[in-house]
Amino acid sequence: MGNRFQAQDVAKGARDRFAEGAQFIGGRLRAGTSERTHTVVDPATGDPVWTYAPAGEQDVDAAVAAAREALPGWAGATPGERSDALHRLAGVLAEQAGDLAAAESLQCGKPIRLTTEFDVPGTVDNTAFFAGAARHLEGKAAGEYSGDHTSYVRREPVGVVGSIAPWNYPLQMAAWKILPAIAAGNTIVLKPAEATPLTSLMFAQAAAEAGIPDGVVNIVNGLGVQAGERLVGHRDVAMTSFTGSTAVGKRVAEIATATVKRLHLELGGKAPFVVFDDADLEAAVHGAVAGALINTGQDCTAATRAYVQRPLYDAFVAGVADLMATVRLGDPFDPSTDLGPLISRTQRDRVAGFVDRARSYATVVTGGKAPQRDGAYYLPTLVTGAAQDSEIVQSELFGPVLVVLPFDSDDEGIALANDTPYGLAASAWSRDVYRAGRATREIKAGCVWVNDHIPIISEMPHGGYKASGFGKDMSAYSFEEYTQVKHVMYDNTAVARKDWHRTIFGDR
Repeated sequence: MGNRFQAQDVAKGARDRFAEGAQFIGGRLRAGTSERTHTVVDPATGDPVWTYAPAGEQDVDAAVAAAREALPGWAGATPGERSDALHRLAGVLAEQAGDLAAAESLQCGKPIRLTTEFDVPGTVDNTAFFAGAARHLEGKAAGEYSGDHTSYVRREPVGVVGSIAPWNYPLQMAAWKILPAIAAGNTIVLKPAEATPLTSLMFAQAAAEAGIPDGVVNIVNGLGVQAGERLVGHRDVAMTSFTGSTAVGKRVAEIATATVKRLHLELGGKAPFVVFDDADLEAAVHGAVAGALINTGQDCTAATRAYVQRPLYDAFVAGVADLMATVRLGDPFDPSTDLGPLISRTQRDRVAGFVDRARSYATVVTGGKAPQRDGAYYLPTLVTGAAQDSEIVQSELFGPVLVVLPFDSDDEGIALANDTPYGLAASAWSRDVYRAGRATREIKAGCVWVNDHIPIISEMPHGGYKASGFGKDMSAYSFEEYTQVKHVMYDNTAVARKDWHRTIFGDR
């Protein structure tokens, strides 16, 4: 019960902290005006955590207005000033690490080990990275490319950014959206997933505590159809960054097109895990289980399709089944818990539906059901014998399910890896550097790991190919999304009549 008491304390702390409301606009909390209520639920128990009034359209308008008002001052700050503010933010987040980890575990059902060792440190590191990167927004050096003019390139903020983040990594996704935007001099309105608002609000409060001016970071917590579509379609929003499903991403693109705004999409994934016959079997088995079960499989880069060359196939399946059987489901606040619940019973039932339908054409080797306990839990599940074109191979489940298929030639393995609409992440497992190198070149994904699966670092970009979207999160490459490139050209001749004027004036 000690762990449940901790969860109850966190819930009470959230209710006290956000008593004024779930909208953070112009540096202050306020209640939403949608005339509805929404309840944050603990996925481990189904118990209510906090009920709030979601944002209505007028809250979105107010947040955009606050961001627009703050834009000239923040865009006009020097790179050093923005860098200093982000360094202070990294310090505030580090000081609040325990509270952030507990709140993330409560609202998402994440094991406390995951939030403590991955979500929060990753967010602090990402903040520190962008604090440094803010001072390195460079354009092309000046030069005389025409002979009579000096040209140079400026990088300028896009303007007000309207971003939408998902529920699987609320804190990290808030950071991925907010940090590159404000480091480049933009202001932002972020709509988190309505199920997981706590740590996004805490991040915004930390930004205010760090001295980032009011209106630079705004949070609206509301439903997608009402608040999200209003934000994406707003005429004063210059750019939309969305992370979520491919289906919703298509709707976001449709709305954004009407106002011709810049668009960044990080969408679904169905990551292949390609094991060649010279791979380290033990490493591949451990990598597959960890890569498939990270965040209870609710990760768009999670290992979902393992293709194993036939000589290793049987041993790989047996090893994965044995290792999955050791994974401990439990209370997210228990440090010994390996796997927490899914985000909701609805999501658990969705995952179960995929597995249950697969029983008609494939074999469920282990798992494949919910355990006898409260909450949205689902056992680690291994499926074999599915056809490449089957639903469970082609569709994104977003749960703790790994499908394993055999292949014969290297050509076949790479072709199968590419044979879904998605292209966010992949991994290749081999001791042969040339074999692995070929896989990294030919697998169509935004990230290809070799002999590992899942690690991310702030210095490297994250983004997809194909139906997994376009544009990059993290790294200096993300500035390509959040800056406008402007060419400035100076005449060097001081001559009133230029040679090219002949095209207009002829011989006059």
